[in-house]
Amino acid sequence: MSMPKGHKSQHGYATVSSLGQGLGYREIAEKMTENGDIMNHSTARNVFLAAMKKIAKDICMLTGSDLSDSNLKRVSCDPRFQSGIVDILKDRYV
Repeated sequence: MSMPKGHKSQHGYATVSSLGQGLGYREIAEKMTENGDIMNHSTARNVFLAAMKKIAKDICMLTGSDLSDSNLKRVSCDPRFQSGIVDILKDRYV
């Protein structure tokens, strides 16, 4: 059986490195491994998306939006949402 081709979201596909001066998933995994936490790039991506999903859940709760798992996944994977979170964090911590 062949591998699935993947899924491109309606608004594109964001990567951590494309959102500014961040590292790519592979570079994050290498840094984590250097620091003693064995990790590969797919795990780094999954951890990042899990964090985005938690933020999306809180925002959806505040705005009264749909809290279904499919909607939270759609929101958290949206590059516009991820870019907005990065902008908020930059304003707060830079």
